[in-house]
Amino acid sequence: MSLQHKRILVAKPGLDGHDAGAKIIVLALRDAGAEVIYTGLRKTPEYIARVAIDEDVDAIGLSLLSGAHLELVAETIEWLKKLGGDEVRIFVGGTIPKEDQQALLAMGVIGVFTAEMKLQDVVAAIDGALAASGADKTG
Repeated sequence: MSLQHKRILVAKPGLDGHDAGAKIIVLALRDAGAEVIYTGLRKTPEYIARVAIDEDVDAIGLSLLSGAHLELVAETIEWLKKLGGDEVRIFVGGTIPKEDQQALLAMGVIGVFTAEMKLQDVVAAIDGALAASGADKTG
């Protein structure tokens, strides 16, 4: 498993102020070889999409704990489309109820990860999903 040659943006959309999980994912992705950019807390979907385009990332990881995951993911996808970033893949993590996971996948999210999952399994799933989608902007 290697995320070398992958650029990944990790972001915290909305008003949630807890980012310990996001920081853990940032470190795990970096340790797996990815170049990772972390936006920090309380970013808008528009800001996240603009940074993703500016930084030419392969994927965006959205850390969501606020309960507004369906709306925030949909808005981020819409901004990516408006800005010409349709090829940027999105994965989400955080407090995502089981009943919402299929809706997120139907929106085009490549993975939904929750706190009870093993970190190495999350990284492997992201790696596999990006490899399957052909996402590679740095190689």
